[in-house]
Amino acid sequence: MCETCGCGQANVPRRVRIEEDVLAKNNAIANEIRAQLAQRHTLMINMLSAPGSGKTALLEASLPRLMHDVRVAVLEGDVHTRYDADRLRRCNIPAVQVNTGGACHLDAETVRRVLAQPPFDTAELIVVENVGNLVCPSAFDLGEAMKIVAVSVTEGDDKPEKYPAAFAAASLLLITKTDLLPHVTFDVERCKEGARQVNPGLPVIELSSRTGHGLDAWLDWLRHELDHLRHVPHHHHTHTH
Repeated sequence: MCETCGCGQANVPRRVRIEEDVLAKNNAIANEIRAQLAQRHTLMINMLSAPGSGKTALLEASLPRLMHDVRVAVLEGDVHTRYDADRLRRCNIPAVQVNTGGACHLDAETVRRVLAQPPFDTAELIVVENVGNLVCPSAFDLGEAMKIVAVSVTEGDDKPEKYPAAFAAASLLLITKTDLLPHVTFDVERCKEGARQVNPGLPVIELSSRTGHGLDAWLDWLRHELDHLRHVPHHHHTHTH
């Protein structure tokens, strides 16, 4: 019987049940993480994107400007290599690399183990840079307060139509590498419209880490979310997605 294509019908319900069990266990851990972070008034955001969308470059360009008054830590998720965490550490951004060893996403158990250690145990802002992939990471809750999706103008403006789940779960859409707009055929309005079809009212920030365009708006958004968290009693802070 073939399990992958489902032609052996007997196997299919069992496979679905195993996947449901994995997700249920993951979500229970994620909810524990969320409660702990809310109690500490720590903001954790989960950044999703396809590979090469400029997530690391954005963190390099923006986080040092927050760090004089906010304790920041970055959890770098990658299938292999330590390049991204090394890049951030060169900018004096505290970063820890987690290699998934082939898995296409981070999970809550992995995140929980990392969060117990410095620099995460005292951080006020934790950024999880998830594995570059718009499919699997959107299904796995890590205990974050919110998901942010980044799309670069070097990708297709149809990304929200192709990967609606990631955009439906997002609290913010970042359109990155806008300095390259003169050289590509990316339609910013089409991308925004596609995202808002699955997530009406989704805020969008257009930015370029290279020129600095839009970085103020991004930092203002982060500061607003941090301030909101500090002033909300943690038992009111619920997860909406």
